[in-house]
Amino acid sequence: MASSKSGGAAMTLERMSVEQLKAVKEQADMEVNLLQDSLTNIGTATTRLEIATTALNDLSLRSLGSKILVPLTASLYVPATLQDPHHVLVDIGTGYFVEKTMPEGKDYCERKISLLKSNFDQLVEVASKKKNVADEAGVILQAKLKQLASSS
Repeated sequence: MASSKSGGAAMTLERMSVEQLKAVKEQADMEVNLLQDSLTNIGTATTRLEIATTALNDLSLRSLGSKILVPLTASLYVPATLQDPHHVLVDIGTGYFVEKTMPEGKDYCERKISLLKSNFDQLVEVASKKKNVADEAGVILQAKLKQLASSS
């Protein structure tokens, strides 16, 4: 069934004018680039959550009163003393933090990672289809331009 869909799309593309094919290719290329940016952002977010999960695992092994370094930015850390190793503040987005127990914090990170990986897989599939459309339009466009050049 997928091949009949693909064949139908190719037939539709072959009926288009050169200008229409250029527009389809440009649109598909632009969508592929946007999807690739989204994939990069999802990958970055997933990595940050995996780092947070590792930090939570490390933090859960520490005892009350342990000396730790708390990151204020990516390159600025301040020394601190662990007051409650059983509760953490979780950044849920847009500057909102929620206090959770250590297991709840780990679970939150794992669920977010799972969601992001699922979204990543779906976007990869969509990006692949868009890339195929762009490539197909490009091949047909080249053939039409070659045909126009040889006929004139």
